[in-house]
Amino acid sequence: MVICPLDFRYGRDEMKVLLSEESRLRAQLKVEGALALAHAKVGDFPLKDARRIAKVCASNSVTPDRVKEKEKETRHDVMAMVRAISDESGASGKYVHLGATSNDIVDTATALEIRDALDLVERDIDHLTLTLASLAEEHQSTVMVARTHGQFAIPTTFGFKIAGYVSEMLRFKERLLEVKARACVGKMSGAVGTGAALGPRFLEVQAEVMKQLGLGVEEVATQIVCRDRYAELSCFLVLLCSACERYATEVRNLQRSEINEVAEAFDRSKQVGSSTMAQKKNPILSENVCGLARVARGFIVPAIEDMNLWHERDLTNSSAERFILPHLFVITDDILTKMDEVYANLEVHDDRMKANLDSAKGMIMAESVMMSLVGKGMGRQDAHELVRKASMEADDNRVGLEEALLRDKNLTRLVNREELKDAMDPSKYIGKAPEMTVKVVRRARAMTSSHLE
Repeated sequence: MVICPLDFRYGRDEMKVLLSEESRLRAQLKVEGALALAHAKVGDFPLKDARRIAKVCASNSVTPDRVKEKEKETRHDVMAMVRAISDESGASGKYVHLGATSNDIVDTATALEIRDALDLVERDIDHLTLTLASLAEEHQSTVMVARTHGQFAIPTTFGFKIAGYVSEMLRFKERLLEVKARACVGKMSGAVGTGAALGPRFLEVQAEVMKQLGLGVEEVATQIVCRDRYAELSCFLVLLCSACERYATEVRNLQRSEINEVAEAFDRSKQVGSSTMAQKKNPILSENVCGLARVARGFIVPAIEDMNLWHERDLTNSSAERFILPHLFVITDDILTKMDEVYANLEVHDDRMKANLDSAKGMIMAESVMMSLVGKGMGRQDAHELVRKASMEADDNRVGLEEALLRDKNLTRLVNREELKDAMDPSKYIGKAPEMTVKVVRRARAMTSSHLE
């Protein structure tokens, strides 16, 4: 019986495979094999025994079903796996799991899973970044109304808006590399982290295991890898989902019928927007992203609470973590790929952007006029008040701002009609938006291209 929507509705198989029961067991077996070889390297037992154990761990003889059968007896998943390995290793089986505790294996294997999952997330980030960069470059000079508080503000460009998303994604790439270094660490230090059961050369054993696996080392562990690492990782993933929710929300708002400046791609030949309203074309992917991001944020509290365990460790984190990281990784990957699809195929209605600019009747150029007056010698506060009063008059009389301003002699003494017309041109009041957009696009391509080759 399938219950979780991640099993049948959301998420990509590529990420799910990395976090599957089979993959988790393979990672744990890989750790057990590395432990045996490390022991042999420092002389704790013969190399031939270590190689036999490692060969079993690398084979397919220890399966999830077999481990589950043994777990019915042991009621302990790691010991069930250890016994299965020992059974296959013959006389060498006596050396399996020597000196280790369960979480030496579990946490080190989790670090391997995290590394692979973060590699996929990094590729997702790069793909989305490049998609956004291309869109930003294409529309670096496409003038549109910027909005604050849901109201018209001043002109901007659509490309500059998207460049802000590009810049944010680049910060997430930087965060990912930092988080990866702190999250991809293992331990091989026994029951409370002292390494006592691994003997006098325990530090060498631990270092060798992590070297084989390509992981960092938890320098002072308890029975487990310290959970601030997982909490930080969870927060990173949730922040990433929340950033994508912002981009999705912008699509949803700009696709509103009365705005209609952008729209998600819609297959007019067969796609259905509503079972009853046949005309509907809804931003379904963007809405889906927003909903999934809310689910992702729900995992933050248990991830942080899992930091607070009794003494060297209790078991309250175990059940929660079986949900947290797999769900967060699958949701994050799903959200990133959906956002990439949305923006790669986004319809940009520049005619509607111009129409909305025109509908403002010049009001969005109030700041531009104010700065023109300041350039002519009027004090900033006086200029602000002059334009404010003219704006209120234009609003009350339902006329354009330019018409209202021309009635003010204090303005016409300083600014002639042509100069005012120039100050009222939205295309001439976008600052350095195109240049800043191009700069971000170049940086994005420099930071991502090599990774995708």
